[in-house]
Amino acid sequence: MASSALTGKLETDVEIKASPEQFHDMFSNRPHNVHHTCNEKIQGCDLHDGDWGTVGSIVCWNYVHDGEAKIAKEVVKAIDPEKNSITFRVIEGDLMKEYKSFVLHIQASPKSGGGSIVHWTLEYEKLHEGIAHPETLLQFVLDVSKDIDAYLIQGN
Repeated sequence: MASSALTGKLETDVEIKASPEQFHDMFSNRPHNVHHTCNEKIQGCDLHDGDWGTVGSIVCWNYVHDGEAKIAKEVVKAIDPEKNSITFRVIEGDLMKEYKSFVLHIQASPKSGGGSIVHWTLEYEKLHEGIAHPETLLQFVLDVSKDIDAYLIQGN
């Protein structure tokens, strides 16, 4: 069993103006369009197996984090259109150099008065205690969320 010092969970919320359905659709059905919203952060998302918007599909993200070009190959573990949520598990790439496991869960919920609150959860197990918790990655996903929102409210 893993030591609690090696496992972690980071969570954050970001308020956006787009609807929960719009935001959820971008990650579940159109992740290959995310790079149009923030191309300095996300260079692309390719489908490696399966179909867009289906559980079990494998996608590969090309992104820049902490000034370095990186790759994350992820399997879609769960999609819940009713809750506007999606869960990805990283299976290959740069994160696997530091983490034994890494799961990202995204849920967009309606906000009273319009818009949404996007809740991000990062669950991980570090390979050893010398690995930092991924706080900079949490800020990265917040910034990406804001860029996606700006894109969506422009009618895209």
